[in-house]
Amino acid sequence: MTATHFPAPLAGHALFRTRDLDEARERVAAVFCPHRLETEGRQAGFDASHHHLPGQRLSLNYIEYGARTLIAPGELGGFYLLQIPLSGGAEISNGAGRYLSSPAQAAVLNPHLPTRMVWEAGTRQVLVQIARAAMQDHLAAALGGASDRPLTFEGPLDLTTGAGAALKRLVLWLVAETDAGSPPIGPSLMARQIESTVLSGLLEAGRHDHAALMQRHRAAPRPRHLRLAEGFIAAHLDQPITLEEVAAAAGISPRGLQLAFRAHRGTTPLGFWREARLARAHADLTAAAPGTTVTEVALRWGFSHFGRFSELYRARFGLCPRDTLRAATGQGDES
Repeated sequence: MTATHFPAPLAGHALFRTRDLDEARERVAAVFCPHRLETEGRQAGFDASHHHLPGQRLSLNYIEYGARTLIAPGELGGFYLLQIPLSGGAEISNGAGRYLSSPAQAAVLNPHLPTRMVWEAGTRQVLVQIARAAMQDHLAAALGGASDRPLTFEGPLDLTTGAGAALKRLVLWLVAETDAGSPPIGPSLMARQIESTVLSGLLEAGRHDHAALMQRHRAAPRPRHLRLAEGFIAAHLDQPITLEEVAAAAGISPRGLQLAFRAHRGTTPLGFWREARLARAHADLTAAAPGTTVTEVALRWGFSHFGRFSELYRARFGLCPRDTLRAATGQGDES
């Protein structure tokens, strides 16, 4: 009696299958990022495949390597990566965090921390690649305002109970719908809502450094002076402002305003103002018409120190302003 062969997840969206290590490295890097890829022990079992379904803010992926494999990309840069093992597991190092992933606990890789992994032989994983800017924007919506530090997940994500189990079921449902011929992510409003549910599920299920802020935001309404301050900031995004001006508009002392922003937004008033201006600059660069320059967008939103603007932008969105503009217009920025 022969064993029944079931196609791998996302088989209709296969990118490649190869036994060549260099080819696998280059093809995976084209979707994710450049990385070191080596087999540990005998290479005879190496048989790599990658299936990929792109969406608007995230992509669904299936990867297996066959052999025990070292993967060392350093910082991912532009995306978070949720890895759900279907079989096998991996040794994960992301920043200072060290843990094992398995079908019972997923890995969540932060883009701003160096990553190193060793996948066991026979490991098969579904991976959700989430754009860094999309994840930070979703967090800002959950907090009611942008944070002044990157969202950082901690340790493995429990897939056996509660929100983690629900997130795993959701991701595997997305995969199953795709395999049934009805991909649930893509260029539609419903797909965008589904993606938002995935992002919310990850914020709910994962342990991260903004959990307490999210809990406080859900538990209490915004104080009146915080609403007034945010309104004043929104009306003056393209103008220089001071902490004292914001506090006066909100009817509170500068110290009191700082404490309110720390308690409810996880940032300072001027940090909130800076993040809002960065978001506007990002929106303008993403929708830029031919002939637009990074310089004019930076100046439009009050960034006169272009090196600092580029540094802040890269920390927030995972790529430099020039790359965003190039992707939008198909041309470089000459200024």
